[in-house]
Amino acid sequence: MVDAKMLNKISSAPGFIAALDQSGGSTPGALRLYGVSESDYQGDEEMFRLMHAMRVRIMSAPAFTGDKVIGAILFERTMDGDVDGQAVPSYLWEKRGVVPFLKIDKGLAGEENGVQMMKPMPDLDALLIRGRDKGIFGTKMRSVIAQADKAGIAAVVKQQFEVARQIIGQGLMPIIEPEVSIKSPTKTESEAILRDEIAAQLDKLPAGETVMLKLTIPTVVDFYAPLVAHKSVVRVVALSGGYSRADACEKLSHNHGMIASFSRALTENLRVSMSDAEFNSSLAATIDEIYAASVNKA
Repeated sequence: MVDAKMLNKISSAPGFIAALDQSGGSTPGALRLYGVSESDYQGDEEMFRLMHAMRVRIMSAPAFTGDKVIGAILFERTMDGDVDGQAVPSYLWEKRGVVPFLKIDKGLAGEENGVQMMKPMPDLDALLIRGRDKGIFGTKMRSVIAQADKAGIAAVVKQQFEVARQIIGQGLMPIIEPEVSIKSPTKTESEAILRDEIAAQLDKLPAGETVMLKLTIPTVVDFYAPLVAHKSVVRVVALSGGYSRADACEKLSHNHGMIASFSRALTENLRVSMSDAEFNSSLAATIDEIYAASVNKA
């Protein structure tokens, strides 16, 4: 069973979810934006150490609390790390009031039928048990939709819900993330197919089983309102998907019932060279902007 206090916070508290889950493939780019070039480190271990230091700086900043940041999605290595000697998941919940989630997918397969499915996750149960034992509340897994191909989108959603049932079986809350690329020439059509496929899968969930959804901000305002209102959906969160933070926040502010779960848009103004005062001030302004877009709807 999921933690009741965490569930209450995630389902009803005002705020947004921070995505701190860049993994191996996206870490160099995230560090580059932070001002750390690939010539500044040697090998993966040093790269991940620098990435963890950046995340610790974010998680321990004064503004990064459950007052506005209600959840944080972690990369597996971040979950296994610590902040001031305390394991990250317990630090987030006990010290900051932030509900911890874990990114569980192993990346994307090649594009087929206009979509990229998730790669196999043969060790998923072991990871879920380990996460649960560390205090993780839920999980996140990403697929990508590039074209409005009905068979492809149906396959993505079916895979997402199959894995979600495995996650629910381990007492965790799944965040289902079938991202529609903002560069897709058929974005609007893809979203129409996706909404129908998700609704069909939600209707098949047994009574009492719930999921969260992480979706690209739709082209048509409030297009996902039926999913927001579905009895089996705890919350619908939005990914920034490559939009600048200003664009992502502006678009999100028109979609009722959707809150942010931004990654790059959260960290785009942060630099390793900043003093702690500059870093904390910049992050606080960003958190305020994303929080406003999540709770104050146009």
